[in-house]
Amino acid sequence: MNKHKEGSAPLWEALNRYMKRADTSFHVPGHKNGRMYAQTDSGPLGNAMKIDATEITGLDDLHHPEGVIREAQELAADYFGAEETHFLVGGSTVGNLALLLTVCTAPGDIILVQRNVHKSVIHGLMLARAQAVFLAPEIGGASGLATIPALQTVCEALRRYPGAKGVLITHPNYYGMGGELAALAEQCHAAGVPLLVDEAHGAHYGLAAELPPSALSQGADGVVQSTHKMLGALTMGAMLHVQGPLLDRPLLRQRLAMVQSSSPSYLVMASLDLCRGWLEREGRAAFAESLNAARKLKAALKQLKRIKMLDCTRQSENREQNGSSVFSRPASGGNNKGDIHPDHLHLHDMDNPVVHSYTSQDPFKAVLYDGEGKWSGYRLQEQLERHGCVPEMSDERYTVLALGPGTRIEDIDHLLGVLHSMEAEMVFDSAPNSGDDGITNIACVELSTWNNFEGEAVSEPTPFGLEPPVKEEIEMIELQQSEGRKAAEMVIPYPPGIPLLYPGEPIAAGVVQRLIALRNAGARFQGATDPSLCRLQVYKKQQDTGGRR
Repeated sequence: MNKHKEGSAPLWEALNRYMKRADTSFHVPGHKNGRMYAQTDSGPLGNAMKIDATEITGLDDLHHPEGVIREAQELAADYFGAEETHFLVGGSTVGNLALLLTVCTAPGDIILVQRNVHKSVIHGLMLARAQAVFLAPEIGGASGLATIPALQTVCEALRRYPGAKGVLITHPNYYGMGGELAALAEQCHAAGVPLLVDEAHGAHYGLAAELPPSALSQGADGVVQSTHKMLGALTMGAMLHVQGPLLDRPLLRQRLAMVQSSSPSYLVMASLDLCRGWLEREGRAAFAESLNAARKLKAALKQLKRIKMLDCTRQSENREQNGSSVFSRPASGGNNKGDIHPDHLHLHDMDNPVVHSYTSQDPFKAVLYDGEGKWSGYRLQEQLERHGCVPEMSDERYTVLALGPGTRIEDIDHLLGVLHSMEAEMVFDSAPNSGDDGITNIACVELSTWNNFEGEAVSEPTPFGLEPPVKEEIEMIELQQSEGRKAAEMVIPYPPGIPLLYPGEPIAAGVVQRLIALRNAGARFQGATDPSLCRLQVYKKQQDTGGRR
């Protein structure tokens, strides 16, 4: 354990000393500590530029840390429970890329990957020219939302592909739902491969008793966290934590040097250091206050008539008796229309408990929905924003609010006032949606942009590469006509950034239906040539048997 004053932040403190010296700059960046804008009202940005430094004497070098950056990373490793921690200035994206490039070192290497992963994982597979064996996640019966693959799914994939280089999963999901990781880690280690976890939305896990345990504490070998999402770093500030002997750490450092800028932002790095120092000093009290705010919101929502909050923490006696869920199942078919009965969505009915395929819920994620199933999540978000409350994201059914250590009771009071006003408006607008978002019965559509998977629980190896499609081999067709063709582009509902299609993937009927529903509901898409998603780029039929990737 490093000996240091609790709450100290060596990199942040070094930048403050740099700012106070006010040296004359003959180095980059070109704004010269903000002096370029001295005659301009540059506001807060001008102040930030005073510490927008570079690798000068005393400020260390992210790609060869020996001083304050090395100390800051070691302090972060101590605090978060890792053996080694790397600061990331390109978000969790660069952490996912580096992990994949570290474990998949030769073209054609096989890695087991949860299907509904972030687009950065697909990009990492492409860069590594790896083969992905996709693992279908489980579905929470009451919520309809996907979690991690079942333990038996991972075990079967490890049995089928003993040469796999590792297992990569996303945990928790965007909605704060999670499962048990310790058994997954144990099975991976028994097979001699690392468990890699994209824990972008769980940087705060394990930092308070009421929060779910972290992936590191459950045995994961490589863990990527977006410190900027649920904690206090600047946007793009993230961390990669490593433990155990199964990752080649010198190679990982070399891969990080490949995917991270050679001129990393000192503002972003200092915010990571400042955040960890603040957590050491203030975290206990701040978490107590913000968790109290979360509890107040949950209790107050029980009194509302239509706006409900998904409660993912209760387990039924059925699960305790037989270890399984009568409503949940491994997602082996992709299209779960009709599996979710509206009655099962009233999750605060303690007399009629339901069972789940997950075991934890982040109290800092408030997942709201219309209990009558008439307002989509998109519509709820629109109305919240109209009243001055900005959610994290929404989908066909749910609207997700992200709380955190900075959330206060007064924020919850304001939100509750808005929700009461919205309920009053709902009384005068209770007819089912018929045109605004294309949804007339939300329980009858695919429930989330998070649930992006089709096919079997364990797929055949899917090769990835960087070869772009040949112009003569592709065409644009109407989305409705794309069933059975192979996609020639990536289609990514955003947020959360989980590709529904990747280049070369056969287009199933369920995916077409989901894309149409999402398009009609007003979802935004990345990657598609036609942003309206009326048309889709596919391989011509004569190329369909050997689509390029």
